[in-house]
Formats: sequence, C-alpha cells, structure tokens
Amino acid sequence: MGRTLVVLNAKAGTLMDLGPKTTAEAVDKALTRPGRDVTVVLAEGKQIPGAVRSAIEGGYDTLIVGAGDGTVSYAASVLAGSDVALGVLPLGTMNLLAYDIGLPRDLPGAVAALATARPMRVDLTTLNGRAFHGVSGVGFFSQMALAREQVREQRGRIFGWLWALWRAVFRSGRLSLEIEIDGRREPIDAYAALVTNNAFDAPGWHRSRLDTGLLEIHVAEERGALARLKAGADLIVENWRNNPGIRSFQAHTVTIHGLKRRRAWVATDGEVTRETLPLRYEVRPKALTLLIPEAAIQWAERPDGAASPAAVA
Repeated sequence: MGRTLVVLNAKAGTLMDLGPKTTAEAVDKALTRPGRDVTVVLAEGKQIPGAVRSAIEGGYDTLIVGAGDGTVSYAASVLAGSDVALGVLPLGTMNLLAYDIGLPRDLPGAVAALATARPMRVDLTTLNGRAFHGVSGVGFFSQMALAREQVREQRGRIFGWLWALWRAVFRSGRLSLEIEIDGRREPIDAYAALVTNNAFDAPGWHRSRLDTGLLEIHVAEERGALARLKAGADLIVENWRNNPGIRSFQAHTVTIHGLKRRRAWVATDGEVTRETLPLRYEVRPKALTLLIPEAAIQWAERPDGAASPAAVA
C-alpha cells in the first residue's frame, strides 16, 4: 500500500481562513483511496522541519507540503536524491513552484489536481551545497524580498509590491562582483544578480521546463537610480528581458565573488539569509521527484513525451 504524508502549515493564511482542522480533514478525505494511506499533520514554526523529515524516517513514498516556497525548498532539499515524491499545495505568498506546474490557486482545486498528478524527475540547484527549487538573488532582489516581508502584513498586495520596489531601489547599492560562469570570470558593477533553476521562459514568470539541467543568471548592471526603477517596473510587468541593463546567461555552474565584501544578503525562494561569499550555484539534474498535474505544460514540453505512472492515485 502506498503511503502519503501531508504536512500543512497551520499558520498559513488560507488554513486560518478555512479552519486548520476542517481543512486537514478535507485534504485527508480527498487524497485517501484504495491502496493509498494518507496521514495529515498540522505543524507550525519550528515543528515543520521535523514533520518534513519524518517523511523519510517514516517510510512514506510521497510527501505533500502545504506551505510557502521557503518550506517547499526545505522539503526539496530533504528529499533530494531519494525516491520519495514531493507534492505542493500553494499556501504561501508567491507559490512559484506550484504555479509553474499549473496548480489551481484555490486549495480544493489544488488537492484535486494532486490526486491525479504524475511524478516527474526535475532539477534542483544548490547554493553553497544547500538545495533550492526556484530563484536566488543578491543586491536589489534580496532587498525587494526584505522590503516585501516588512510590508506584507500592513498593506495590500499591489501597494506592498510598489512600496517594496521603492524601498529596494534606495536601499540597494552598487555591488562590485566577479561573475564566474562555467569557469569563465567577468568583473561587473551591478546592483543585482539573480540565479534561476531553469529559465523563466513562459508567461507570468513561469518555467515550461524543470528538467533542462541548466541555470539562468540575470545581472542588472549599475546605471543609476532611474535605471533601477525601470528595471524593477519591468520585472513586475514581465518586460525585463527587453531591458538593455539586464544581461542573461545560461550555465551549469555560477559563482558570484564579491570584490569588496565578504558577506551578502541573499534571497532564496522567499527566504532571506546572510551568506558568506563566494556564492556557488550548481545544478543537480533530475535530483527530485515532483508530482505534476496531468494538464501541466511541463508534460507537453518534454521532448520524449514520456509519461509516468500515477504516484498518488
């Protein structure tokens, strides 16, 4: 019999609105079926990492995490290289991975999509050895993440983004960096650098492929405060690839050296941490088994068109 562990962040806004216990019971009922045993755990704060690790320790073949991108990244790092499949329920602020794979934004719809999802081997990227699933940035991008966290509870989403943009423009300074891409080094004055696990090549800041085995790095060159404002606005309206001040490269490894600093704030999948330079990013091809809905673009974009047996059903 297959065994699924569902870890839900009891403090997530969606659960608080619907009622944690009521939601847990509904998720259990939706995913449980003949041949599939489901255990739903409500956890919060420091309880969540232990609950996630228990998927490996308890012998489950599937872990479904209902939380934000940071917790999903942690779960991916725990499951990396294992045969345990990861499913995602979008209960965070950005939910980049959940929306990349076409999960509905409402919880009942997302649970229904996961019930018939199929497993696919997808890439992870490591930052100094620690795995993540989406994006990692320094400079302006980390300041955007910090500012967004500070305004999240006080203001509406649109106003919060605009306020975060304004504060990030004037908080982030010039970075004297040396970018090493697949062994080639280039010095550059920038105000931001962003590394993505696979390329944002689909509309709406989404990725059509999660298994290309490539990173993409975007460097925003220092051209003054007005250029930063325009770049930030272009990021919000998804016109950043047409911005001449943002250069993009693809690579298997990327190392960011700081010429005048030893540490930097780094925003990785929504979590901001203080990291020691250099920052070494390296792709881990197909390191994670991810549950992806049957209608997701990732199945259509696979060159082999291969399908996998259902993991939850």
